[in-house]
Amino acid sequence: MKLAVIPARGGSKRIPRKNIKLFNGKPMIAWSIEAALQSQIFDQVIVSTDDEEIATIAKQFGAKVPFLRPATLADDYTGTAVVVQHAINWVLQNQWQQEQDPLTIVACIYATAPLLSASVLNHAMAIWQQRPRLDFIFSGCRFSFPIQRALYRDTDGAVFAVQPEAISKRSQDLPETFHDAGQFYLGTAESWLANRPVFSKSSYLYELPQYLVQDIDTIDDWQRAELLHQLLLQRAQPTERN
Repeated sequence: MKLAVIPARGGSKRIPRKNIKLFNGKPMIAWSIEAALQSQIFDQVIVSTDDEEIATIAKQFGAKVPFLRPATLADDYTGTAVVVQHAINWVLQNQWQQEQDPLTIVACIYATAPLLSASVLNHAMAIWQQRPRLDFIFSGCRFSFPIQRALYRDTDGAVFAVQPEAISKRSQDLPETFHDAGQFYLGTAESWLANRPVFSKSSYLYELPQYLVQDIDTIDDWQRAELLHQLLLQRAQPTERN
């Protein structure tokens, strides 16, 4: 059995009701649900939420919401891994596997990942099948500028190099660096339950191009992500021929 868990609590602060705010005509979470369903990878796609309205909308777009997450797992300090572990344990304890194979693969897909596509999930799963001993595959992206040449600025405006020895080096002489793209984390149920680190030598970074990656924490982020998403939708539509 392969399970997708989409965490979506109701108490987002910086953009209120972010998970269900309309994004290019649909609630934000709908895009993640549709990507998971369209990939046809998962036997079950569930949304873990503490919020009745989010639960209703998630069901409308095809996800299952078999439980409401306890409030103790829906505050500003609860990590993603704990939420996924709670969902896995619920599935195991409620015998969802009786009519299916044992639970093996669990994906966490963020509700705020509208740039994620079913094809990316399928490609990640294909890589997994070639590397079955991995703990996790997660989405990542290359930094566009060498982080070794980053700068600090103090309250007086004075500037200091983070790595002074790197300032004089050419960009091509510095190792490439990457960051978590915050879209999906594909792992074994065992790895999730054992709380193994996602960022380790037992994980594979699935690199996404920069135009498919956008954190959405501010209104400016939101607007940029919508523009990127609109371009992707236009590119996916078949062009008319004269």
